[in-house]
Amino acid sequence: MLSTKNLVSKKRPVKKLTEKYMRSYVVEGVISKNAVKLKLPASIRIHPVVNVSRVVRYRKPVKE
Repeated sequence: MLSTKNLVSKKRPVKKLTEKYMRSYVVEGVISKNAVKLKLPASIRIHPVVNVSRVVRYRKPVKE
């Protein structure tokens, strides 16, 4: 999952109400120990290589 910490959202003008993480994306490759390349759709206009601190492993929700 990709962190939305430094991303600007036009849908929500108030940062307080935005989600902490975007949906999960596939990691295409490891560029270095600090960077990974994500497989992003064309609608997201950010660079596909991001720092590993902005990526969190997706975990399935626990059913009770």
